[in-house]
Amino acid sequence: MDGQRRRAMAARWLWPLLLGIAGLGGVLQVHGQVDNLGFINLDCGLPESAAGYVDGVTKLRFTSDAGFIDAGTNYNMSSEYITPTMGRSWHNVRSFGGGAGTRSCYTLQSLVAGLKYLIRAKFWYGNYDGLDRAPVFDLHVGVNYWTTVNISNANTPVIYEIIAVVPGESVQVCLVNTGSGTPFISALDLRPLKNGLYPMANATQGLVLHTRANFGRDDGVILRYPNDPHDRFWIPMSKRAEWTEVSTAKKVQNIDDDSFDAPSAVMQTAITPVNSSSPVVFSWDAEPSANNPDPGYICILHFSELQPLPVNAVRQFYVTLNGQLWLGKGFTPQYLYTNAVFSSFPNNGHHQYNVSLNATANSTLPPILNALEIFSVLPTTGITTATQDVSAIAAIRGKYQVKKNWMGDPCVPKNFAWKGLGCSYAVSSPPSVTGLNLSSSGLSGNLSSSFAGLKGLQYLDLSRNNLTGSIPDTFLQLSSLTLLDLTDNLLSGSIPPGLVKRTQDGSLTLRYGNNPNLCSSGNYCQPPQKKRGSMVAVYVVVPIVAVLVILLLSVLLFCMRRRRQGRTSGNIKQLDEVSIMGHNSLRLDNRRFTYSELEAITNGFERVIGKGGFGKVYHGSLEDGTQVAVKLRSESSDQGEQEFLAEVRINVICSRLSILMRFSLVMCMDLFGFRLRPWQKFTTRILFP
Repeated sequence: MDGQRRRAMAARWLWPLLLGIAGLGGVLQVHGQVDNLGFINLDCGLPESAAGYVDGVTKLRFTSDAGFIDAGTNYNMSSEYITPTMGRSWHNVRSFGGGAGTRSCYTLQSLVAGLKYLIRAKFWYGNYDGLDRAPVFDLHVGVNYWTTVNISNANTPVIYEIIAVVPGESVQVCLVNTGSGTPFISALDLRPLKNGLYPMANATQGLVLHTRANFGRDDGVILRYPNDPHDRFWIPMSKRAEWTEVSTAKKVQNIDDDSFDAPSAVMQTAITPVNSSSPVVFSWDAEPSANNPDPGYICILHFSELQPLPVNAVRQFYVTLNGQLWLGKGFTPQYLYTNAVFSSFPNNGHHQYNVSLNATANSTLPPILNALEIFSVLPTTGITTATQDVSAIAAIRGKYQVKKNWMGDPCVPKNFAWKGLGCSYAVSSPPSVTGLNLSSSGLSGNLSSSFAGLKGLQYLDLSRNNLTGSIPDTFLQLSSLTLLDLTDNLLSGSIPPGLVKRTQDGSLTLRYGNNPNLCSSGNYCQPPQKKRGSMVAVYVVVPIVAVLVILLLSVLLFCMRRRRQGRTSGNIKQLDEVSIMGHNSLRLDNRRFTYSELEAITNGFERVIGKGGFGKVYHGSLEDGTQVAVKLRSESSDQGEQEFLAEVRINVICSRLSILMRFSLVMCMDLFGFRLRPWQKFTTRILFP
């Protein structure tokens, strides 16, 4: 069949698919609700708040896709395209904005590493955006290109399917904007397969479904789960004039070690040529693309004899592909057992592929064909980012809820590496994360220990965020780190000594400015003083300062007043009482001494202990043994009487201040008494011990 006929056939297959899923439940016999199958059924665009639902025909439970992706916008299909028989999962879509090169990925988790899975993506445009312009975009599975989604018109549903080995415990299905419209998706399915099935699918290649056909069924019903426990879609082929349909009600069993598990319901029908001498022929066109310019194809033909053959009846035929004989001999199908003839290796290098079933010379019956599957081979040799790095960066993304288009593999494909990541692409090892720039990304909370999982990290920029807490010692595990920028955060505590040491030896550039509570040395890192301590200091210091200021002002005012009164040469008032700081008549223990008493006290002014501006100072001793100093103003002194009296007053003030403040000022000695004579002036002070 030519390309136009093939595309038309594909469209016809999809229309009955909708009818079969939604409207012909009598054909799809269901026994109880499905559970524990490992199936994932996502209704893409179903609101997160909406409850999941059970499909009325298959009894498979559908859930919202909201928990599997954090991008996209939900839309409803235009009402003019919705019909009563349409399955519910087709009513809405999830659409992904962003420019060309934007990758939006679903993450399907809780899988078994190394197991084969069937992944199916469904699309029905239905003019959901009102633009009447169906888009073209790419699908990726993991880091590998899967196919190009080409929506021909608004009312044509399209389904893509792949069988692949999943290397880890999760797999990502990504929609990639190629600049030809906004990607969208209607539904996404995942089905686990036994590892013995489809041996051509392995760690290095997957199988992209081209055609899966069920021959001999003319009711238009697509067979799937529960008739097929693997939920493959078997599309009925329209009847042709050159075919005769045959069928049986008996069960068709799979042979031991069957590699495909074709279901009995599919194998119970078949076609044979009307003319027993005619071959069964079918063909398909190669579909090269920029990502796969010479696709290789694998064809699987399913056979079973459905009628007990009369004695001497023989059904035997050759299978050829583009004129080349398969098996090297004629093939005879078994009665009520499945048999498959297939190419173990992909066939490529042709624009068109033609398969022909021709009866052998010994055959008395024409060829028979029950079903077929055609796959193109997809290389899955893309190497993913190192597992440890993927786990670490995923944990970082989750902790800080990074608001970037971080979807799919962090480093692969190279042109889709996550924004802010630097990656290394060594030939001998998987890609790894070597740089991470999360500056001004709105991060908050403490520094995650998951950063230490990026063992090859060379630079880390976390500046201009709201990160709190201390710098963890786990950063010391990043032996390749040469730049760590933590400026403009709210970090506290001290920088780990190991990091300080690395900055000193030049192996690390550490930036940590504008973190008010972060210090570089633990010896000088003091936590902020609590308010109570600071208030105590205020309560103590302020009164002392106030008293000192008042005293100083009082002395200055007193001196200025006395200076204005002028010099007094005749009568000098005896200083018996002094008013200080508002306390009147604070009695001093002042005492008058006669000149003869002073002579006795100083033993005739025998011992000179000092000399000042007013004259000599003599040592003396009172009757009770108190040691005193006696200052004698010399007549030759160039300082006047007022200055001498000012010193007396200051001594009085110092003496009283020591009493009021309960401490002694070392620059003052207690004034014990004084003596004034017209020609001689004395002061007597008690000496400190």
